[in-house]
Amino acid sequence: MADRNTMESTEEKTMDVGKRVLFVSSAGGHLSQLLQLRAWWAMHQRKWVTFDLPDAHSKLKGEDVTYAYHPTTRNVKNLARNTPMAFKVLRKWKPDVIVSDGAGVALPYFVLGKMMRIPTVYLEVYDRIDSKTLTGKLCKPFASKFLVQWPEQQALYTGSQLIGPLY
Repeated sequence: MADRNTMESTEEKTMDVGKRVLFVSSAGGHLSQLLQLRAWWAMHQRKWVTFDLPDAHSKLKGEDVTYAYHPTTRNVKNLARNTPMAFKVLRKWKPDVIVSDGAGVALPYFVLGKMMRIPTVYLEVYDRIDSKTLTGKLCKPFASKFLVQWPEQQALYTGSQLIGPLY
């Protein structure tokens, strides 16, 4: 099992210390999971994209945050609004890597990230074990690395890397 605190493989040094990491996630549980990686992300320059909600404000106090349009679940209007925002953030901030665990807000960042040749890392959420998430299915073709937390998830996503639970 890979070291959950570093998320770094020996094959790829995409995320060396001091890299510019863009975290993209919805608020709530998705954001909480990315915050579990604090021992790793604290070493890097970082920017967050999430929703303008009270839990995001409290959890990301003092962090560089861009607020995306929400809701994103099956919401084409907000997908259309978040796509130019994603282009602007990626072009202006120039991250070395994009990291997300969903939900829908991740898709435009992964599509544009692939087009702009920015490595993308998708972490499947820990609470979906027996079926794929919609965002996981949509982002997988655009992900440079696709990480899962359970062996059952690894069976669902061909080519995924098992890192174990983050809790």
